[in-house]
Amino acid sequence: MKCSEFNTDEHKREMMAVQDSMDVLSGKWKISIISSICYYNKRRFSDVLNDIPGISNKMLSKELKELEINKLIKRIVLETQPITVQYELTEHGKTLQTIIRNLTEWGIQHRKKIINE
Repeated sequence: MKCSEFNTDEHKREMMAVQDSMDVLSGKWKISIISSICYYNKRRFSDVLNDIPGISNKMLSKELKELEINKLIKRIVLETQPITVQYELTEHGKTLQTIIRNLTEWGIQHRKKIINE
């Protein structure tokens, strides 16, 4: 539905869908975590930690667990010495790739607009 069209029932369903999406992706870090994993396909904990300035080990661990619970990422334990853990998007999580690309493009354009004005 286009933003300019008006249908009360449809609008309520769409608003609920937006809220559901925001509930899963809310917070300061989740989109950045998904972006890191999306960009590289597979990321170790320390790689994601290095990609996101300001996030703590504890917060990253918490957010990764929530993303895993919501079936957006999967945790893969590799039998190395020491044990290595990688994260990758699930098939469901991969459906966010277009949204991540669109957010990236929008963010680049927005930064240019703000800096140039």
